[in-house]
Amino acid sequence: MNEKNESHYFLIENYKPLREIVFEKLRDMIVNGDLKPGERLMEIKLAEMLGVSRTPVREAIRKLELEGLVVMLPRKGAYVADISKKEIMDVLEIRAALDKLATGLAAQRMTKSEKDQLKKVLASFEKNFKSGNIEGMINDDIKLHDLIYLGAKNEKLQHIINNLREQITRFRIIYLKEIYRKSENLLKEHKEIVEAIISGDVEKAQKIAEEHIKNQEIELINSLKF
Repeated sequence: MNEKNESHYFLIENYKPLREIVFEKLRDMIVNGDLKPGERLMEIKLAEMLGVSRTPVREAIRKLELEGLVVMLPRKGAYVADISKKEIMDVLEIRAALDKLATGLAAQRMTKSEKDQLKKVLASFEKNFKSGNIEGMINDDIKLHDLIYLGAKNEKLQHIINNLREQITRFRIIYLKEIYRKSENLLKEHKEIVEAIISGDVEKAQKIAEEHIKNQEIELINSLKF
């Protein structure tokens, strides 16, 4: 684990068990790349960093193992799960199908106010893209796709997508941090998706949304050099 001077202490929310707060913090650190793939998770160091005892850290690590973000190696301990080519393919194949469906539905069902919000987020994404603001791009990318999922107005679809949220976000962050400067299509595809939704062009919206995720899969695999 990289040593940092910054404090990771956090305010305890009374309505949540401590183990749940620790779990969410460690999960965010893995998804955001603060804890790297293959990095060993030392209970004592994590407990000191978070200002808690080892027990909630141990419980959080076990739960992260169930989510596939941590692996336990016999006689070696807990490690952040590596990202495999198969995992990228499996998750993004599903996401391509879900995004195709969601974007097509959004093109049919989004309200004018929802479309206006989509345009605002796209404008913010473009601004952050051109200035190289990675954190801003990540936040806007999440907002943009969440608006599309909500605009589809299908609760079952949203539930399925939420089950993949951690894996999707993990890949999104890697993609935007490592690849966006090499990807000429990223901003163009976002613009085309939004334009298709606003114009109500269902077929075009579905086609571009699916291609957008398939391109992300190809570029991620090539970048990580499996």
